[in-house]
Amino acid sequence: MDTELATAYERCRELHRRHGRTYYLATRLLPGWKRRHVHALYGFTRYADEIVDRTDAGSPADRAARLADWSERFLAGLHGAPVDDPLLPAVLHTIAVFDLDRADFSAFLRSMAMDLTVCAYPSYDDVLGYMDGSAAVIGTMMLPILGSTDPAAAREPARQLGFAFQLTNFIRDVAEDLARGRTYLPEEDLATFGVSRADLADAAHRHVAPTRIRDLIAYEVTRAQAHYAAAAPGLLLLEPASQTCMRTAYALYGGILDEIAAAGFDVFARRAAVPNRRRAAVAARALLTRPGTPVPLPGPAAPSGPLPPLPSLSG
Repeated sequence: MDTELATAYERCRELHRRHGRTYYLATRLLPGWKRRHVHALYGFTRYADEIVDRTDAGSPADRAARLADWSERFLAGLHGAPVDDPLLPAVLHTIAVFDLDRADFSAFLRSMAMDLTVCAYPSYDDVLGYMDGSAAVIGTMMLPILGSTDPAAAREPARQLGFAFQLTNFIRDVAEDLARGRTYLPEEDLATFGVSRADLADAAHRHVAPTRIRDLIAYEVTRAQAHYAAAAPGLLLLEPASQTCMRTAYALYGGILDEIAAAGFDVFARRAAVPNRRRAAVAARALLTRPGTPVPLPGPAAPSGPLPPLPSLSG
């Protein structure tokens, strides 16, 4: 591996280590040769996300121009053009090694651009449309790297795990997203529970949520649980060497739902995080679990009512 490529992989690894603590821990359980490719995908997605979310780095128009320029350099690199960038060589190399679907990367970049113009989503179908590009495609990008005994059957569960992880983040980060001028909780759900955007802003300001907001969050947790449930069978279809990693990621991200439930579904009092002791225990348990063992559903043990049905997005 030449120096430029090795440096790009290291840059991606460092981004992953600093910003993706949960998934970085899980990635350390992969065989060594696979880790750098996961770091490359994380670096790609994180860098694009940073362009969009760094509100101190210019107006939405400025950030849109930066994202468009970076996207054009990436797409040119896919067609063989030389790329002068600190991390794109690693991403392009990973795409080539695994022959990853280029359309997934284009879909991801489209969703990132949406964050510069879209501040709310009327329905959950609309949220899913956004997450289809921002999260589900990451599941399908990852699948060839992880390896599967049945890639066709594992594809939709991989997409569902992307939905589950991102919806978990949206539930946890309501206040943070509001500060950026966005909310990813569907407006129709807010209306159902009698919650306005101003109510969310007030709860963020006071660091406490009234009952109707807690009820809303509890419902969104059941949505996330439905995605975790749909994703779980796919973990058993992964190569045994990759199951430990993804069991850990599944349990740690799902553990955020446990922490939210333990806080009475008040996501404004503090940012939900899985304690370090539990993180270590989860990783150790995954190492000791026999491949093919079913995974438990995260979140409240007894959700109120059935899990919400999931729209079919086979993308």
